[in-house]
Amino acid sequence: MSDKSELLLKPKRFYKTAAAAPVEGGFAIQLDGRTPKSPARKPLIAPNKALADTIAAEWEAQVEYIDNSLMPATRLAFTAIDRIGETRAEVAKEITAYAGSDHLCYRAEHPTPLVERQDREWGAILDWAKAEFGLVFIPVGGIIHQPQPPATLAAVEALALTLDDFSLAGVAFASGLYGSTVLALAVRAGRLTGRKALDLSRLEEMFQAEQWGEDAEATARAAFLAVEAEMIDRWFAALR
Repeated sequence: MSDKSELLLKPKRFYKTAAAAPVEGGFAIQLDGRTPKSPARKPLIAPNKALADTIAAEWEAQVEYIDNSLMPATRLAFTAIDRIGETRAEVAKEITAYAGSDHLCYRAEHPTPLVERQDREWGAILDWAKAEFGLVFIPVGGIIHQPQPPATLAAVEALALTLDDFSLAGVAFASGLYGSTVLALAVRAGRLTGRKALDLSRLEEMFQAEQWGEDAEATARAAFLAVEAEMIDRWFAALR
């Protein structure tokens, strides 16, 4: 599809200003005073002004056309509004599934510098999860699946179910982004920035790039993921 064809599929910016305004139930994103609707036709309302400002900034940043691919906080807000309330149990299980195969538990077996870096940096976050939430994870060398303690997975699921809809949506999103529920929880708690968590999730990839250089495709993918990671950092900061 040509760039021109893609533009024709995107709606033109039809508003002059985007801002947050107090309403019943939180703060609405308003486009010239009118609140956009989610795909399920629900008003775009965030639980507090900080998060509403974050979402409104994405709408304000649109130029001639509205590009949803550049609006990750808006997309996540729609997920929180449309999906989470009705599927909390399923979303909690998704988060638990990421914990059951958490990326931080699968370590390289060689070379030694990479092994040591993973043990040091990933081990520190697993230690934090144990101290903060009582979550005990078992790391393993290689990629063969390592079952995690049932008590740990039960605790992750219970923790997820205590979260409000916007926080639960954020943890589910971040768990998928990082391949790690532990990293998602660390960003939510402010233990890590979203970008630092992304770097940790890409530790082996970054190590290989240090040794052999990074190709253009990997660089572009990393840049895209960085946008998502910085958004989820702002998302959790607003909710804190």
